Amino acid sequence: MLKRILVPLDGSLLAEGALVVAARIAHASNGTILLLRVIGVPTTYTPYIYGSDMAQSPQLAQDLIDMEQENSEKYLAEIASLDILAGIQVETTIIPGSAGMSILDSAKEEKVDVIVMSSHGETGFKRFALGSVAQYVSRHSPVPVLVLQDDGTAAISASPNTEHPTRPITALVALDGSALAEASLEPAAYVVTGLATPAQATLLLSTVANKQVERAKHGSKEFMRDEAKKYLIGIRERLLASEIGKLNLVIEWSIEESKDVANALIEVAERGKVLESSHELTGCDLIAIATHGRGGLKRLMAGSVTEQLLGSTKLPMLIVRPRDEN
Repeated sequence: MLKRILVPLDGSLLAEGALVVAARIAHASNGTILLLRVIGVPTTYTPYIYGSDMAQSPQLAQDLIDMEQENSEKYLAEIASLDILAGIQVETTIIPGSAGMSILDSAKEEKVDVIVMSSHGETGFKRFALGSVAQYVSRHSPVPVLVLQDDGTAAISASPNTEHPTRPITALVALDGSALAEASLEPAAYVVTGLATPAQATLLLSTVANKQVERAKHGSKEFMRDEAKKYLIGIRERLLASEIGKLNLVIEWSIEESKDVANALIEVAERGKVLESSHELTGCDLIAIATHGRGGLKRLMAGSVTEQLLGSTKLPMLIVRPRDEN
């Protein structure tokens, strides 16, 4: 269960978009939301603005930090009192330092179960950029990170306190046959059921085979698909026999053939897939993926599947770092 949910905020409306998503998860799990604001001397407070004495005046720097502390306390108090957080236990914390490291430190110290954050905020990134806070956190976080895009969260962000009815939510889980990639299964199950509650949720287990490589190994397309099918059905049966099987959750599967794994996953998630079990077209509301899998990457690297997805999809992404790599 996702009982402690960390939401980093920078004062921007874009960052605050994560609140309604976090609220849905918290309501479903009877969980707690921890609001985090990271402060420091803002980069705009330069000697050019404040005079050349600033670099030689520790007191001025401290005064600026104190002002940020006071403003942040007022800001977080206002956020905590919002209607969308009514009925949820809310905690607040303010940490001086660099944003990325402070978010990770807070996640560890507060023993949170998931981080929910926008892909950009005050800086206005339209897509992940190398070195951005959200990308850094998703690379190194010891807990799952649900990253929200500014243009793709409407489907999962409706407040549970509104009159708008809920609808089923589907998460695509990218798998490659490795135990590392399977680390995203359990977090994805709890996130998607939390977002869908009280409606039913769906996990779409998806694997992409490079047909040329696989045929070279196994000799035929049919053998390749049969092996992939056995694997995905085995994962489905294992999940249904576990605690996840008690959730209001349907588990489907799909097999794609492509040289470009990232684009194949985006095609299925954003445009939909006709399921073999129901013959219905289903699109996905988010993509869940581990930071590394069969390739054994120790860190996200330019060109990796996860990196490509972060830079291309409009959908929210749940990014999970396998425990063995934490």
